[in-house]
Parts: sequence; C-alpha cells; structure tokens
Amino acid sequence: MDHPPRARARLPLVLFILAFLSLSVIFFGSDKARSGSIARITHKFDSGLTTLVMPLRRVDDLEEALAGAATRYKTVILTMVNKAYVEGEKAMLDIFLDGFWMGEGTRPLVNHLLIIAVDQTAYERCMFLRLHCYKMKTDGVDFVGEKMYMSEDFIKMMWQRTRILGDVLRRGYNFIFTDTDVLWLRDPFPRLNLNHKIDLQISVDEFNGNQWSEKGQMINTGFYMIKSNNKTITLFNEWYARRDNSTGMKEQDVLVELMKKGAFKRLGIGVRFLDTVFFSGICEDSRDVRAVVTVHANCCRSIKAKVHDLKRIMLDWQRFKASPIDETSEFAWSNHSACAESWKQ
Repeated sequence: MDHPPRARARLPLVLFILAFLSLSVIFFGSDKARSGSIARITHKFDSGLTTLVMPLRRVDDLEEALAGAATRYKTVILTMVNKAYVEGEKAMLDIFLDGFWMGEGTRPLVNHLLIIAVDQTAYERCMFLRLHCYKMKTDGVDFVGEKMYMSEDFIKMMWQRTRILGDVLRRGYNFIFTDTDVLWLRDPFPRLNLNHKIDLQISVDEFNGNQWSEKGQMINTGFYMIKSNNKTITLFNEWYARRDNSTGMKEQDVLVELMKKGAFKRLGIGVRFLDTVFFSGICEDSRDVRAVVTVHANCCRSIKAKVHDLKRIMLDWQRFKASPIDETSEFAWSNHSACAESWKQ
C-alpha cells in the first residue's frame, strides 16, 4: 500500500532521527563517554607483546572479568580485598570507594576498576556493590581474616597477589595496581607519564628527589602502573620465582633486592619513581594538597589504624575542598596518630 504524500515526505526525517538516537546510545555506552582521561590516554600504550604472552585456549573467569573492566586499549585498575576489608562499621573497601566518589575526576574510573576477592565474603560484597569482581583461586589457603603486617599469612597473600598480577600481564593487559588503603583524590592519569620508553611507574615511601634514580628509593608496591610487554613479564616471572628462597621477606622486599642487583637495567625496563608531592602516603605527606593525587596508608600496621587515619584524611580533603582559595595555603594534614600508635601494639 502506498504511503500518503505527507507520510512519504516525513519518512526520511524519521529514519534520520532513529539513526541519530542509535548512534547516541552506542557512544554513551562506550569507553569514550564513560572513562574520561583513562580512555583518551591509554591508547598511547604499545604493548610490544610477542612470544612470552600466554596463549589463551578459552575465555576463563579471569579473562572475562578483565575484559569487562578494561578499556578498549586493555588497561585496567586492580585492587585485592578479603573479608577483613569489606566488613565492619566502616569497611576499608567503603573508604576506598569514598575516595573515587569525592575525588576530582575519579568517578568514571570505577568503570575500569576490577576487585580481586580472595574469599567468598569479599566476592559477595563486591557483587552487591555492582562492581567488576573476580574470585581468586587460593588453592585451599585461608586468607579470610586480617593478615597482620609481616605475619606468615600476610607474606603468603602478597605472593599470591604477585602471582595473579603476573598472570594479568601475560594476558596482555596493562594495569594500575592499587592497595585498597590508597585514597584516589584526583585522576592519576594526567600525572602518569605514558612515554613508550617507560614500562613501570611505582610509588615510594620516601622520595629521593629524582624520579629516574634508583638510588635510595624506598619503593612501595601498593600503587604502581605497569605496561604488559616481554620485559615486564620476564620481571614478574623472576620476581615470583624467588618466593621460596626469600623466607621472612615480603614480595616488596624481594623487588627492592632485584632492583639493587640491577634487574631493571638488565631487562631494559624503564622505571619512573613517583614523587610523593603527587603520590603520597602516611610515611611522607604530600607538601601540596592542591597537587596531591593519591594518599596511601603506608607506614601503618593494622586495618583498624588505617581506617581511623584514612577517615581523618577524607575529612581533611573535604575541609580543603570547602575552603576559599586564599585559605588553602594554610592547609595542614591531620596527625596520623592511629598509624603511629599501631607499631607499639
């Protein structure tokens, strides 16, 4: 049946409107619309992967979780939690997420955050919060409760973390790893250097003043960005292989030892050490609240102490955000008293 003349005239306009709406839906559901700087910046990565990449015979749970959280350029933000980090009146995971909520330009980054849960409670909490979640296989090892700093279980959990992060690299994903006791107060990507010669950018407890110098750098594996390539995969293989010959040492100590023995230079890994003005912690506060990006509850022994002092840091941040510009020069962080006391217990 022929359409009336007026209806035929309107048909192209209707089709144009439908096409426009369809394209809008596709755009606003994409990385470009949701991700802010992470999607715009990480396209600069050139992984350079060749023979060392693990061939994937099937899409397993980890691959599915990574693919769901990563940008189109295979970059993902990773953190790891257990039951002790998701329970309590104010859980560590909740404080961590508060940072993304109250930070500057950080909310869209949650779209690319993957929570690695080491027990069922942590996994269920993650799923309840509708985040990207992965349940790590721990081969029957119990990682449920709080693992006190440098205890045997703490060291085991850190090595399990190194194992799975090495697996992520072998699958071709670049990532930022962040401890859950790191507050993201600003989008870190503008402060990260994506020069193709830099493979690893890692935080330090105390900064020696030179972002390219290994000398005296007290590296901290609680926050770092790493590109997936043959060099970094080899580093993680060597690093994890030392776990059984490093009794009483946590994985961070072993990485420091590798650095001191020249592993970074031998493997040709470009390393940048992150200035604490921007990537700070309780060990060394940022000197400039107008520039600080992350605050890590390092130099702190217990979850209880971390929670106490991180809540105070969040209050400091809110106080700064509410202050008139001409008063920010007088800003000072609160004392990290709970973390200081935690070493006496």
